[in-house]
Amino acid sequence: MHGKLLPLAGLYLVQGLPYGLQAGLLPVLLRARGLSLTRVGLAKVLYAPWLFKLLWAPLVDTRGSPRAWLALSTAALGLVCGLLAALPPAEAGRAGLPTTAVGLLLLLNLVAAVQDVALDTLAVQLLEPAELGPGNTVQVVAYKLGAALAGGGLLALLPTLSWPLLFLLLAATYWLAAALAWAAPALRQLPQPQPSGPPRHALRLLQDLLAVPGTLWTAGFVLTYKLGEQGASSLFPLLLLDRGASALELGLWNGVGAMACSIAGSSLGGALLSRHWQPLPLLRLVLRLRLGGLACQTALLFHLDTPGASLGHGTALRGAALLSLCLQHLLGGLVTTVTFTVMMRCSQLAASALQATHYSLLATLELLGKLLLGALAGALADGLGLRLCFSFLLALSALPLLGLGMAPSTLA
Repeated sequence: MHGKLLPLAGLYLVQGLPYGLQAGLLPVLLRARGLSLTRVGLAKVLYAPWLFKLLWAPLVDTRGSPRAWLALSTAALGLVCGLLAALPPAEAGRAGLPTTAVGLLLLLNLVAAVQDVALDTLAVQLLEPAELGPGNTVQVVAYKLGAALAGGGLLALLPTLSWPLLFLLLAATYWLAAALAWAAPALRQLPQPQPSGPPRHALRLLQDLLAVPGTLWTAGFVLTYKLGEQGASSLFPLLLLDRGASALELGLWNGVGAMACSIAGSSLGGALLSRHWQPLPLLRLVLRLRLGGLACQTALLFHLDTPGASLGHGTALRGAALLSLCLQHLLGGLVTTVTFTVMMRCSQLAASALQATHYSLLATLELLGKLLLGALAGALADGLGLRLCFSFLLALSALPLLGLGMAPSTLA
């Protein structure tokens, strides 16, 4: 099993780098330069290419091998990072984002989304049913580790790390990962793709995907399971910044510390699954714990939103606020690992010629659920006020618990 998991770990780690760069580093920089919560949230529009993975997932299923797609897309990510390194430092450092940087970041996300389809296809084909728990633990943990390195780690190093050096390091990392994707023995031993028949019509393809057992329920669950959590995690660190926490402190706590807790939660999820916990009962337990943690964080927010409240150095309130970030990331990591295991189990029920497209459908809906509240949370907070907004997010976090009662037996 280790021969499979090690190359997957390295490839998922580099896949997390763009997300950490844009989710951990960019929002804090923009907010620190005076942008409104609405404008900071709308920066997540850069993730838009990830929502269109279904356009090229059928190509990965039917044209060439997933290993070739993976190696080429990873090398292309290195090329885009090389172009970003060539941006003038003065242009890159001003408030907001210049047009050239926006275009290249969109291209970076487009190529990363192609890489994601190819890598997930390899994982679906490579892992046996008994290996899904450890395999998805590696997937989530390695991805989050990459996000932490590119988010909180770079935020802490930003005063001494220039824009060109940052993207040159990323480019070199991607080129090394492309060589790994092409040369790893476990990936080279995968069966060659079978000759494909005539391409399916889009409507027929969608019908075939939805006919896979458990797909409709899984699609609805992954679309909603992160709504409340993602909105809260997008807003709460910015509230702490407004109440006196420094960008460096948030980089360490919300970037590195909270991500370490998220990785610990994901690892715990994999350990529980490998000890014969079934995914759906485990999900029910962890979703209840997450709801309780978000309720505590909402109570903290209500107190911080009172006139004159601030995060003084060394106070119990400051410690509770920062620890609440870590708790929510711990529980969120656990939920993510178990949910991805359910997604992969559902996709393995599809025919081999549909597995990449099927998993891409579920992954796209999962991302859409995250982006909806991540992008709109700032506008909701500006329009409704923080208290009403967080009360709404708390209610959204209860929805997945209701949906678990309708889960199909094929996923049990």
